[in-house]
Formats: sequence, C-alpha cells, structure tokens
Amino acid sequence: MTVLDIPELALVALVGISGSGKSTFAGRHFASSQVLSSDAFRAMVADDENDQSASAEAFDALHYVAGKRLRAGRLTVVDATNLQPHARAALVRVAREHDVLPVAIVLDVPEALAWERTEARSDRTFGRQVLARMSRDLRRSYGQLAREGFRKVHVLRGTEEIEAAEIRYERLFNDRRELTGPFDIVGDVHGCRVELEALLTRLGWRLDRDDAGRAVDATHPSGRTAVFVGDLVDRGPDSPGVLRLVMGMVTAGHALCVPGNHEQKLLRKLRGRNVKVAHGLAETLAQLDAEPAEFTAEVAAFVDGLVSHYVLDGGRLVVAHAGLKEEYQGRASGRVRAFALYGETTGETDEYGLPVRYPWAREYRGSAMVVYGHTPTPEPEWVNNTICVDTGCVFGGRLTALRYPERELVSVPAEREWYAPVRPLTAPARPDEVLELTDVTGRRHVEHAYGSLTVPAENGAAALEVMSRFAVDPRRLVWLPPTMAPCSTSQLAGYLEHPAEAFADYRAAGVDRVVCEEKHMGSRAVVLVCRVPDGGPFGPGGGVVHTRTGRPFFGEPLDTELLDRVRAAVTGAGLWDELATDWLLLDCELLPWSAKATGLIREQYAGVGAAGRAGLPVAVATLDAAIGRGLDVAELRDRMARRRDDVRLAPFAVLAGAKGSYGDRDHGWHLAMADRLCAADPDFFLPTGRRVVDLSDGAAVREATEWWLALTGTGGEGMVVKPYAGPAARSGRGSLLQPGIKCRGREYLRIIYGPEYTEPEQLAALRRRSLGRKRGLALREHALGLAALDALVDGAPLWRRHELVFAILACESEPVDPRL
Repeated sequence: MTVLDIPELALVALVGISGSGKSTFAGRHFASSQVLSSDAFRAMVADDENDQSASAEAFDALHYVAGKRLRAGRLTVVDATNLQPHARAALVRVAREHDVLPVAIVLDVPEALAWERTEARSDRTFGRQVLARMSRDLRRSYGQLAREGFRKVHVLRGTEEIEAAEIRYERLFNDRRELTGPFDIVGDVHGCRVELEALLTRLGWRLDRDDAGRAVDATHPSGRTAVFVGDLVDRGPDSPGVLRLVMGMVTAGHALCVPGNHEQKLLRKLRGRNVKVAHGLAETLAQLDAEPAEFTAEVAAFVDGLVSHYVLDGGRLVVAHAGLKEEYQGRASGRVRAFALYGETTGETDEYGLPVRYPWAREYRGSAMVVYGHTPTPEPEWVNNTICVDTGCVFGGRLTALRYPERELVSVPAEREWYAPVRPLTAPARPDEVLELTDVTGRRHVEHAYGSLTVPAENGAAALEVMSRFAVDPRRLVWLPPTMAPCSTSQLAGYLEHPAEAFADYRAAGVDRVVCEEKHMGSRAVVLVCRVPDGGPFGPGGGVVHTRTGRPFFGEPLDTELLDRVRAAVTGAGLWDELATDWLLLDCELLPWSAKATGLIREQYAGVGAAGRAGLPVAVATLDAAIGRGLDVAELRDRMARRRDDVRLAPFAVLAGAKGSYGDRDHGWHLAMADRLCAADPDFFLPTGRRVVDLSDGAAVREATEWWLALTGTGGEGMVVKPYAGPAARSGRGSLLQPGIKCRGREYLRIIYGPEYTEPEQLAALRRRSLGRKRGLALREHALGLAALDALVDGAPLWRRHELVFAILACESEPVDPRL
C-alpha cells in the first residue's frame, strides 16, 4: 500500500497521459463534488468534451470554479492531463491566490496500456503519436513539478501502485482547532523576563526552575495553556531568559508560541544572513554570546519551527503576531506568513519615520476572535472582535495577557523603561467628542459587557440614513429602548395573547415575581433632563425628548417647555439631591398618540387642528350645561375634556444619573420614583397602573388577569409584564431576561391584525406565527442598551457610546414582522 499524504485544504492536480486512469482514480478517492474535470468543462461550454477548440474557455471556467471552492475552504481536485508547464502554472497561481498548497499526484502507466485503454473508448479519436508526445511531456515533468511550486509531489508508477494507493489527509500545522483552552494569551515580551515571570505568577502559573534558579517551565493548576504572540526577544534586558522559559513551556506542552518579526530577524542573523543589526537585535546578540553555543543552536531550531499563526477552539480563536485577516486564517502561503509577522503597511511613513500600518482590524468582519501584538498600544481595545495585547512593556508600559474564554485582561507594570521608543507609547488620544464615519459603516462586530453581535452592512446603512437626517444630536442620544416581544401565543378560544402565557414565559425562565404595568395608548419617549437648563454634559439645551428611534418629538419651543416641566417636577420630588445627580434619563410614554406627529399636523393639517382646538372648548361647555340640566353625559364630557388636555407624560423607569445606571434597581423602586414625579405635577405626569404578582400565588395571578381583562375591556391597549428584579435581571443560568413581554388586548389587536382576525381560520393561521426572531432581537437590543447606559455613566468617549446606540437602531432594520 502506498500512502499519499495531502493537506485537508489543497489544490490537487492529477498528472498523467490519456488512459492513465486519472478519472477512475479521482472517482475512487475523492467525492464527485471535489473533482473538476477538464472534459466536463469542455462539455459545459461546447456540448462536446472532446472539442479541443473549447479548451481555453473550459479551463477558464474550471479555474474560476476552483477559486470559488478554495475561497470557501474546500479541497479541490483537477482531473486533466496537466502535462504542459503553462497548464500547471495556472493551477499553482490559483492555489497561491487563495493561499492553499498545490499538490501533484502523478499517474505513470506504460504507454502501451494507456493506448489499449484509449482504443477501447469510442470517444477518443487521436492517434498513437499524440500519446507518445504526452509520454515525453510526462517524463520532462518529473523534475519540474517541485520547482514549479507544488509543495507535495506523489508519483505512482504502474497499475499496482495506483490500485494500492491510499489518500491520507493531514492537517496544516496552524490547525489546532481541537485545543479548546482555557488559554492565557501573552503580549510582546521583548526580553522582559522579570515582568513575564510576574505576569505568569499573577495568572496563577507555578514556575519551575533549574539548579541555577532560572525559570525553565511553568504549569497551571487549572490546566490552562499559555499562548505567546511572538516578539519574545530584542530591546529588553534578558532575551535568553525569556526564550529559556517559553521554550521549556512549549516543549512540555504547556504553551504555544507564534513567531514575531523580531524572532525571524534573529533567525536570519543566526543562519548567517546579512541583516541590519538594529531595533534591539544588538542587545539580544550580545546576551546570546554569554550563553553556551548549544543554547543558541536550540534557539535557532525553536524559532525555525514556529508556525505563522494558530487556529484554536474549533475556529473561534486565532492568534498571530501582527493579526490576520479572515481570508488568511487557516491558510498556508508566504503571503499569509508575511501578514502574520508584519501586518500590512500603506507604503507611507509617519512623523517618526515608522511605517504606517493598514488598519485591517477596522475592516475585520470574521467570526473568529483574533488576538495579536506587534504594535504597542497604551490600552488594549476591542475592535471588531480583535484585540492587540502588546502594551509596550519594554517601553515602560505593561505586560498584558488575555484570559480566554473569559475575555479578562491581566497585566503587570514594567519595572522601568528598558528601551526608549521612537514613537511615544502614549499617542495623542482621539478626542472624546469626535465621531468618525468608519465607526458605524460596513459590516461591524460590536463587543460589549453583555455579549456581542454582528451588524450587517445594510442594517448599518439604514441606521445611518435615520441618524444623519432625522436623529437628535449624538451627544444627547445616549440610549434607545429595545423592541418588545409579545407573549407566547395563547390557545384560549378567541385570544391570540393572554396573561397566562406571559406568566408562563417568565416561569420558564426561572422568574418567580413580576410586575404588570398598564400599557398606555401613547408613544415611547426617552427624556434626558439636566438640572440646569443650559448646563450639563450633553451640550446646550438642558436635555432632549426623543422617540424610540432617536427622532425629536417636537423641536423648539415645545421641547423646552416639556423639559422645563420635567425639571420642575424632579426638583419638586427632591430627586436631584437624593440621587446626587445633575441629570436624569427617564423611560416614559408620551400621550396622546398624535404627539409625535405634531410637525405633520402643523404643516399639512393646520386647519383641522385649529378647528379641533376651537371646537373642543365649546363642546365641553355645552356638555357642562347639559349636566346642569340633569342629563347623564358626564362620561362623554370627561372624554371630551381629556381630548382638550395638552400632552401628558407617563414615566415608568429612571434609567441613569450621574452616579450610575439604575438597571440593577427593581421595578418597585423605578415605579416609586415615577409616582413621586406624578405627585409633584399631577396635571402633567400620568401614573402607571400596576400589579405585582407572585407567580406561585394562584390568587395573585387570577387578580392580575382580571385586571388585564378590565383594562382591555374598556378599550385599553393591554399591559407589559416585567421581571420585578429590574431591567438588568438575569435568569438562573445567568443570561439576560426579556426586559418586558407585552400582552395586548383582544380588541386592540384588531387594529394590528384587522377586524376579523378572531375568525377561527384567521386566528388559527396567526397562531402559527414565529416569535423567535422578535425575541432574539429584543434581547440583543436590550443588551446593547444596558451597555450604552454603562458606557454613559462610566464616562466612555462619545464614539463608544454612539457605537452602541447606533447598533440598537441598526437592529431595527432586521426583517421582523412589524405586527409582533
């Protein structure tokens, strides 16, 4: 048996004369979808697999399909004679374009046997001389295949070897997906041995020392694996000590290491290559001169064996010295290795004479987390699921490690500045108030304390349209409410939504106490109000009132009037001093529904509005007179009076103030704060009816259900059920709970689904509606909102806060049934 080792991802070229059995071999060893046959492509473009005049077009199509397969990471086999150098060169070029290894499998059978097989085929009409020429080309190919770029060449001579051949797939050296961690990923050490030992100790590692007291290995009691991002050497005081420790850990299986550009330069020097001794290499060479020659030889062998990058944890983690674009991950080529070692530069230099590096991380959209070093940064920062952990230890900064999968950063300070940086380690910071278009455009991966999500480019574009044209000033757009999912579909006769399902949904999530809040017939409003009308940290105006998509409700002067009234109520309720804040963020409902259409009413329906304002007082006065004569029209009079009233605000949560976010306060606290505002100005603030329900108390559940029936029976919209523990409540498994589940009334749903939705056949169809996407969207938006509140109270820069709020608005472009 002859075993042919080929990489799991490769471009395999079968090489052999006509009749050598290439198609039979391919059919035996590879899936039919993996094999691209030149005959089949000739048939595709010319309806005749023997039409040699169509070969150019056929191979053009074959190369195109091969490229698509390789881009997708799929093994591809080319079944053609591949006897001419130019034909093989085209295949090598396709492989290199997609950073995979080209492999050649040569099938060499006697020419007489090949001719016998050819004569037996009615679709082959060429003469013996053609086969003879092919045989000569095959002989010439033997010595050329490796020089042409094929990384593996397997030659099978004779039918017995061909029949006995077995394909064995081998994984690339960078493919360590079976290793799941946990990992401690250490940034650029640069010879700072003392700091490395201190960092490992702080991470819980136990150092093993030799008789001379030198650290030669380290183990972790929890079985963690260290991963070094390279640049172990140069500039620092003890590169040999760092190498001795890391080499020992790697040899013992306690660590992995990828090479840095400094190791590669050191290796070239140790191999006798002519390199410029700069950037700390002189210090390393001097330190190695004091070591035994055997140690230096071990260093050279160690560095020579390092793999450009590692793909770990099932493909969820990638470690490379300078980072790695998605299309290079798990690939093998000179281009991939160069990017992993050096990154990519623009060809320009900065004011310090250093190359300007292309910001690949800003454009990264891969699902794998990429951890890298190479370019020192004052603080590690997540950018699209990538993070640089080089915090410039050798330059007087810190040595940092990322604990994976915990995403926890651990660092130790440098003992001193060991090497003066050409560029100051602390570069001028981006101004907090500066927003850049690149923060929100394209497909982006947003990381935050409550999770992460990917924002599709098209959703971002839709959000940008709203933000740039209609939204309020980003400085005052600090939070957006999440969408709200309905309760599970009711099976009760005539009902689509019912409290029983809302309560059951929370019971299933481990919640034992909820609050049911009356759902006002208004519009969601976010009110940011400052204690001083023209002060506060949010720019001029003293606050803002906006819709759940960030649009202003009124504009001047109504915004100012409303904020003045809210400000006065907060003052009257004593909340400024009690909460020790000079601003508050309120979640409210603004009534009536038509309030947010004020601009439209003014511009297009001014006449109707004026008539209504003029007519209502007369109608109320007439009804008052009728009541005076003893007529029973009090209910009608009250309804007319309510229509005459101005805008009212129903608060139900105090989200944040200068001292912190109040997401951890229970809804009892939030509603108590809202009640105090209502008491301070009962003509403007509208209280929210509520019921607190112990879900294990059947009587309480029945009473809340009866309350809901009464609300909805008189035309009310319904209620929102929330976990009593508060907006940031979590389930027993630690995951965020739905912030609220709406349960709308039977009659109100006619507005949504049509007047005949309760007909049995329509109701049966509606009960098949899917709620999963809506619920997932609500949780994603809720998590982003909590992160935005944390960023606000923590004083995060405007661009970071805006990124989170922008992502909430982008989520609103998800294709979800708007009726849910």
